[in-house]
Order: sequence, then C-alpha cells, then structure tokens
Amino acid sequence: MVVRIRQNPTSNRSGFERTSLQVTGVSFYLLVAALVISSAIVLYTGHKPETTFWGVIISLISIVVMLFLIYGKIKTGKLLQSDAILADANCTKVCIYMSCVLLASSAIYELTEFPYADALGTLGLAWFSYQEGKECFEKAASNKHCCDHDH
Repeated sequence: MVVRIRQNPTSNRSGFERTSLQVTGVSFYLLVAALVISSAIVLYTGHKPETTFWGVIISLISIVVMLFLIYGKIKTGKLLQSDAILADANCTKVCIYMSCVLLASSAIYELTEFPYADALGTLGLAWFSYQEGKECFEKAASNKHCCDHDH
C-alpha cells in the first residue's frame, strides 16, 4: 500500500484496503462493546480487582516502547521522506493515550483502592477504541489513504 501511494499518490483506495479498514472498524466496535459490558458488570457487581500492580507495570512498559517506536518512525519517515510513515507515527500516539488511561486507572486503584477506578479506565479505553473504529469506517468510505491520520 505504501508503495502504491508513493508511486501514484492520487490513486483511489483499493477494494482490499477498504475491506481491511471495515474489518478493523468492526473489530474496534466489538472491542468497545466488550469493554462497556465489562465495565457495566464491574459497576453492577461491585467487583474490585485484587491488584492493579501489573496494569501499572504493563502500561509503563507500553508507554516507553511506544515512545521509542514513534521516535523511530519519525526518524525513518523523515529519512525516506514518507508522509505515510510519518502519519503512522502519529497513529501510534493513540496507543500511548490508551496506555496512559490504563496507567492512571491502575495507579489510582493501586494507591487509593477507589472502587470505580478500574471501570472508569475501561470506559476510557472504550472511548479511544470507538474513535479509532469510527475513523476506520470514515477512511473506508473515502479515498483518503489509510495512513492519513487526523490525531
């Protein structure tokens, strides 16, 4: 896809690319449903996690890895003069935002045992997932290339 865009930047999105975006969009929407249902069950039953320590650790590792990944993509995108790679670096920021939500909710629970921190964090992840799914469907419906990103 990157080769096609670089060789012919005005070309239309292929059928395969549209289908791929639609499948990705459906996947994000299914994730949203699962996250919202999970959060509702936790709120209804009052279930509290035993610990969120590993959520803190995983989110910190994710943030560090994603920062290095963004740096590498930006460096590579500039070297290759690739708008697609630079746009993909921008897409990676969403992963950092989601990891920050996980870090905040896990840390709040771990430090305060606030009973709704985990469920609220789950709803935050659902919001980001919804936004990504919506963007996939918008891109599938347009000729805007999949690597073009508005975040």
